[in-house]
Amino acid sequence: MLLRRLARPLLAVPFVYDGVSTALRPAEHTEAARRGADTVTEALGVEPLDDTQVSLLVRAHGGATALAGLLLAVGRTPRSAALTLAALTAPLAVVNQPFTSKGDERRERTDKFVKNLGAIGAAVIAGIDLEGRPGVSYRIAQKRAAASKSAHHAVESASTSGKHAVENLERSGKHAVANAKRSATYARRSASASARHATQQVERELRSTAKNAKASAKSAKATAKSARASAEKAAAKAAAKVS
Repeated sequence: MLLRRLARPLLAVPFVYDGVSTALRPAEHTEAARRGADTVTEALGVEPLDDTQVSLLVRAHGGATALAGLLLAVGRTPRSAALTLAALTAPLAVVNQPFTSKGDERRERTDKFVKNLGAIGAAVIAGIDLEGRPGVSYRIAQKRAAASKSAHHAVESASTSGKHAVENLERSGKHAVANAKRSATYARRSASASARHATQQVERELRSTAKNAKASAKSAKATAKSARASAEKAAAKAAAKVS
């Protein structure tokens, strides 16, 4: 972290210096800006810019470069500021390309071109520096992995819940069948016991009735015997009187 706080201002110094110099003295860069502007206007098929417009364009480019350099130096949105500096320096590299010039001009353009390429590379590196934080691709991969793991866990949970539900249904069915069998057994035993009790009760009542009938018959027999004896005595007594 300390190295970044030192490196960013050091990287921003050339951009701020060039930007301020360009904004204050645009005439030094008008020729190169004219070449770039003519190339763009010719490609677009519009009228070329006049000197005032080119000078204003150079000043605006210098001011934007200085502002982005200051933001990078103080650490305010450093990544965006660095990428902005890279984007602002790219046109300079195109304008200063040495491949269409010769002699001293070519050497001068080559120096500027190489300097611009180095500035673009340094700004891009500063722009993609995540300061130890995970990048977007890593976070996306982690979220995908987490989503996949969650889906896998959900499937496993659903499968486990389904298995438990089936097992519970099977156990409930087995318990219901067992309860029904026990209920049928109890009912059968109860019916059998009730039938035995009813049979025994009938047998006891029949035995009691037969016993009572036998006692009645015996009493009637004794009564008849007594009546016959009484009749014989009365007959004997009547016969004795007649004699």
